[in-house]
Amino acid sequence: MSMITERPVQRRTPGDAVRPARAASAEGRRSWVAVFRAYLALTKPQIVELLLVTTVPTMMLAAQGWPDPVTFAAVLVGGGLAGGAASALNCYIDRDIDELMRRTKRRPLPANQMTPRAVLIFGLTLAVISVALMALLTNWLATALTAFSIFYYDVIYTLWLKRRTPANTFWGGVCGAAPVVIGWAAVTNSIPPMAWALFAIVFFWQMPHFYALAVKYKDDYARAGIPMLPVVRSMKRVNFEIILYTVLTVAASLAAWPLGLGPIYGVTAIVMGAVFLFEAVRLARQAGGGTAVKPMRLFHLSITYLTVVFMAVAVDALI
Repeated sequence: MSMITERPVQRRTPGDAVRPARAASAEGRRSWVAVFRAYLALTKPQIVELLLVTTVPTMMLAAQGWPDPVTFAAVLVGGGLAGGAASALNCYIDRDIDELMRRTKRRPLPANQMTPRAVLIFGLTLAVISVALMALLTNWLATALTAFSIFYYDVIYTLWLKRRTPANTFWGGVCGAAPVVIGWAAVTNSIPPMAWALFAIVFFWQMPHFYALAVKYKDDYARAGIPMLPVVRSMKRVNFEIILYTVLTVAASLAAWPLGLGPIYGVTAIVMGAVFLFEAVRLARQAGGGTAVKPMRLFHLSITYLTVVFMAVAVDALI
């Protein structure tokens, strides 16, 4: 984001004495807005929003209605801060490759909007606050899972697996699905089969979701030396895994139905699963037929799929 402000025209009028002050004030306000936006961008709000889309319905199902307000607020705030912390620390660790990729070069660090030290302090501060909130207002199971999720995402996935193996997306799926079990654990201090079934939906869902994005930005990842599956394997292999994990996602969603969900969820899971699988097969056919591949159709549809399925979870929890 540009921080250049428009300068006033130099004319001698009665208002000249106050214009420099007004310009400085406006520039100051814009600078603070730019700083705020840079820090907000570090937390990757769209990812945090998607995590909460799965966590809130899970908590509602665990409570069979609306959960305790204190627990609910603690998980929303603490979970949101934990997601923001993990994302900010990810930006700190990946700053060397972010500047090489078209998709990430506008992030605050490669865009030189802030220093690595400021980002590291910000990420660690959010992490400490999020874990402290969970410890004070929920229980130790949910707190431990929150701390582990931050550690897993930034150390095990970002620092280690992401740069070393094309299975990075698979293993990284653990932290992406963790908010589901964290939310359930915060409400009940336990993780029953239903919680693991919902975890499985989000876990398997991440492969077709992220592989579609990796196909789109294959050249970016290759330039940065990241061994994403589309970079190191054929499109045929990528399509196979997309379809495989889409099938597993739909299977996990159907497995959750008899564990305590009603017909609204069941019908939604069947319909949305069929649409999701159809789009995955369409992508494979495009690649196999030599036509232009449009992976972002699957990417965006996958978000709609996850949102609608978990909305159905919330509806079933309230009726």
